[in-house]
Amino acid sequence: MGEENPHRSSPEPSAGIYNLRRAVEIISSLISLTHSTKVFAAKWQSIRSKLEELNSGLMATENCEYSSGNPEISGLVSAILVTVDDCYDHARRCVDLSYSGKLLMQSDLNVILTKIGRHVKTLSDMYTAGILTQGYALVVSKPGLGACKDDMRFYVRDLLNRMKVGDSGMKRQALLNLYEVVVDDEKYVKVMLDVDDVVSVLVSFLHSSETEIQEGSAKVVSVIAGFDSYKVVLVGAGVIAPLIRVLECGSELGKQSAARCLMKLTQNSDNAWSVSAHGGVTALLKICSGVDCKVELVGPACGVLRNLIGVEEIKRFMVEEGAILMFIRLARSKDEALQMMSIEFLQSIAFGDELIREMVIREGGIRALVRVVDPKWSHSSKTREVALRAIENLCFSSAIAVNILMNYGFVDQLMYFIRNGEVSIQELALKVAFRLCGTSEEAKKAMGDAGFMPELVKLLNAKSFEVREMAGEALSGMVLVSRNRKRFAQDDRNIGMLLQLLDSEDGNSGNRRFLLPILTSLTSCNSVKKKIVNSGYLKNIEKLAQAEVSDAKKLVRKLSTNRFRSMLNGIWHS
Repeated sequence: MGEENPHRSSPEPSAGIYNLRRAVEIISSLISLTHSTKVFAAKWQSIRSKLEELNSGLMATENCEYSSGNPEISGLVSAILVTVDDCYDHARRCVDLSYSGKLLMQSDLNVILTKIGRHVKTLSDMYTAGILTQGYALVVSKPGLGACKDDMRFYVRDLLNRMKVGDSGMKRQALLNLYEVVVDDEKYVKVMLDVDDVVSVLVSFLHSSETEIQEGSAKVVSVIAGFDSYKVVLVGAGVIAPLIRVLECGSELGKQSAARCLMKLTQNSDNAWSVSAHGGVTALLKICSGVDCKVELVGPACGVLRNLIGVEEIKRFMVEEGAILMFIRLARSKDEALQMMSIEFLQSIAFGDELIREMVIREGGIRALVRVVDPKWSHSSKTREVALRAIENLCFSSAIAVNILMNYGFVDQLMYFIRNGEVSIQELALKVAFRLCGTSEEAKKAMGDAGFMPELVKLLNAKSFEVREMAGEALSGMVLVSRNRKRFAQDDRNIGMLLQLLDSEDGNSGNRRFLLPILTSLTSCNSVKKKIVNSGYLKNIEKLAQAEVSDAKKLVRKLSTNRFRSMLNGIWHS
């Protein structure tokens, strides 16, 4: 026999299929009619929601295996038709305002709502019992780009029903489809939350023993959590406790989505106590302490912990549980992303807390940071910048920390990046050097020995005002140390550059407030006095003194000692 022509007319549908399709059509019409009702708006909204849920379930059922001849399904559809006809009659009377009494109508609507809810549950139970299978179930097509809200809502409602009444495969596919639409078009998030039960179903799926269903739900919930106005809906639905259970017992992918979701929900320390109360801090610390740490999971877990630091009691608990040493170990990781996240965590937890800052130092935090900065190791500029900022924030309020830094060769590292670093890290290294210079005389001596002063002189001519200012202030501090002044004076180029910059007319006149005090400090060396007096720049200094520039007058007085007065008089009167 030849193959049947696929375009030939289909045989007449069975009575069961006919009734099923009739039920779908009547319910669709009834849903439209309920929008026109003029009374009992809240009640009709509840009925409409249940009708949409029922209709999606029936549409999914229409071509399921065994649906056409199964007596249980046929009986259900017949009962649904009776209920829908009754509901249609009541809707028409609420449109025409032709009902006899409000209390009676309200009572009738309550009965109808209960019946529809019972039909939805019966249909769901049939899927659960395996009476219906998804083999040939119709799938509602995803609305096209720019679809109206009603089409989007219908699609979401259909996915919801598949999640509620479908078998495991149907649930997984519905979750995947839901994730795709909320990622592609954020309007679906609002539409989804307008559909009753979506959030509660997603939260219930987080408890699922089936890995893929739990993962799929966590992914969708994480997307929703990215919208500030919807966070309260998730929290109100009780999402935090199951998310933490996923962190404790879920798959790797499930944990990642759960951690990302919690990171969004705890921004600005929001919901911190709820996370803590359900054991979230312990679960997160356990993830970060794992031997086989992966940045995809540890990253968001660390992010949640950083968000919770703002609550003092939770911060103290983290410290008691060994968080400081844990994150110092992560800072030694070979993965740069983990290094950066752990260093930023340590900065955050120690911010404004001297005891924790001392603990970071005592547990070896400085050595870990210096290792990241060390030019001998292969780290990106971004990672080094994070480490330098951490050193700046953690170390310069403590003489012990500064001494540890210098013992680990940090001064030489700074010098390397000021000479050879990219612009961003060079400027940051200069800022850190400026801060280091202000900590102690020993730091100034170490910087002088490392060759900072000639480099700082060069930076006095930089385009950036901030760079010139930091270089000038650092150099001003360094030449207050006798050993540094002698070292500086040994190189004629240093003095010549300062005098040249003082005489320049290139718009960097702001340098004078650093240059003149630096030169004044250097005049304690007779060799410097002689170089200034014999230079061609002395008259410029005199003009500034005559213009009542106080620092210039101080410099002139320094130069006007008995030994040099005759030389000055000769120069000024020549």
